[in-house]
Amino acid sequence: MDPRSATVWRVKRALPWLLGVGILTTLVVVGLAQSGGEEKAPAAPTFDLPDARERLRGAPAPLAALHAQSAQLLDGGTKAFDARLAALEGTPVVINKWASWCGPCRAEFPAFQQVATRRGKQVAFLGVNGFDAREPAERFLRRFPVPFPSYADPDERISRSLRAPKNYPITVFVDRAGETAFIHQGFYETEARLEEDIDRYLKP
Repeated sequence: MDPRSATVWRVKRALPWLLGVGILTTLVVVGLAQSGGEEKAPAAPTFDLPDARERLRGAPAPLAALHAQSAQLLDGGTKAFDARLAALEGTPVVINKWASWCGPCRAEFPAFQQVATRRGKQVAFLGVNGFDAREPAERFLRRFPVPFPSYADPDERISRSLRAPKNYPITVFVDRAGETAFIHQGFYETEARLEEDIDRYLKP
């Protein structure tokens, strides 16, 4: 068999295989195009802040004052923050240290939205926005509103006063006597885990 005939023979033998691969590739491409290229997770439900504040109506005055400042970024540094903690003495407090650039903070905010709504008549919730700029922090709070305020802490003085580690996010649990009962490092994956720690360390 001359070289040209041998080449033609090999091409004819490979032709069915090549056609099969081409058809399979086409089907995969069409399937991906129809599905958007990947399976998308369902979007998280939108948090209704006005509804949350309505559900929190009737809370004791120190807690109602927090709800009135929902999703606000407050100034005043350690002096204002310490005064707020003093006003909350006798009430267990959950303090969440977060930043707009922190991906895990974004992941856990829905848990804080829901738990702070359910438990906000017995437990005080506060945010500390550390090592961040005001504009992205306020934009973050508009996207992920919570039924409690946060204090701006760009130089982390509030965080240091709480003895919170430098990583993000951090959640500090303060008992009724104003003492730190527990410091949780990392984000809360579920609402249930956050509520478990509230019940374990604060006994509200």
